[in-house]
Amino acid sequence: MTQLIAPAGGAGRPSPARGTLSRLRYAAGSLWGALGVLALFEVLTRAGILPARFLPPPTEVTVTTARLLGTSEAWAAIGMTLAGWGIGLAIAIAIAVPLGALLGRSELAYRASRAIVEFLRPVPSVALIPLLFLVFRPGSMDGKVFLVAFAATWPLLVQTIYGVRAMNPLQLQTARSFQVGPLSTFGRVVLPATVPYLATGIRIASSVALILSVTGEIIMGAPGVGMRINVASQGGAVAEMYAYVVVSGILGLLLNTVFASLERRVLHWHPSQRVVR
Repeated sequence: MTQLIAPAGGAGRPSPARGTLSRLRYAAGSLWGALGVLALFEVLTRAGILPARFLPPPTEVTVTTARLLGTSEAWAAIGMTLAGWGIGLAIAIAIAVPLGALLGRSELAYRASRAIVEFLRPVPSVALIPLLFLVFRPGSMDGKVFLVAFAATWPLLVQTIYGVRAMNPLQLQTARSFQVGPLSTFGRVVLPATVPYLATGIRIASSVALILSVTGEIIMGAPGVGMRINVASQGGAVAEMYAYVVVSGILGLLLNTVFASLERRVLHWHPSQRVVR
């Protein structure tokens, strides 16, 4: 009997070029949709159907955005926003991953903490802002970082718990039979098995962290893009306000693209990253 072996890169394994082409087609479709919406807003604003005082034409906002990106003030605000985002996200990862692994491994700990997690997870992070005004100095980086870390911890914690609980018990039994220590088991068995869940959790937590970083700057007066939005709004510079909103949207898009690209590279072996077309 002749054994048939599928060649590498054949029908059983989609080529990277096909995956790249598929992503480019998807991006092109999304771009045309966005341009269509912007063109509609441009026409409605220029025709006077929408009030230009509160909704300036997209072309004006685009010119203002380009002008702001040429100033050091805008880049300083972007840097402060990314600093709060990065520090808060790092704290969330440091808390959620070990704690999630512990709660996922121990059935007793999982049952004991489930009610607490399910109670705190849906609490809106902005509801803590009055408490932050009492604990932290208004306008400080500490309050914003706490807000970001609190919001980003929960999606990552839940993903880690589910990832550990979804492990094949045979993997842990094999490590135990070879007398692998707890730390080595976590680093060599548990962590690699939960990487797909962790990657998704970190990508979601990254978006949540950026949202709360800008929100904290708007409400608490912490330096960053959010504070510039607030200052422009209070000063009546509507186009500049929308320009900083666009900047925050660009930051979110870039961060999501970076994490999605890293996820594809790290999980190139996972079925979710395979191109079916």
